[in-house]
Amino acid sequence: MARRYRPHISLLTLIYLIIGVFIAWDRGYIDEGLVERIISALLAIFLWVLVLLGVDFHINF
Repeated sequence: MARRYRPHISLLTLIYLIIGVFIAWDRGYIDEGLVERIISALLAIFLWVLVLLGVDFHINF
């Protein structure tokens, strides 16, 4: 039986990325406006059928 290859992310990589996001937020590279746009875009991408039905996914904090 063939084994499926499932890529995984190491704990060290995950910690590295979390620290990077924190530093970018702290230094002003990431702000609330960027987070709102990213969340809205991801919702629209994954739930595009609802967008076609008229659902508005623009997030405002």
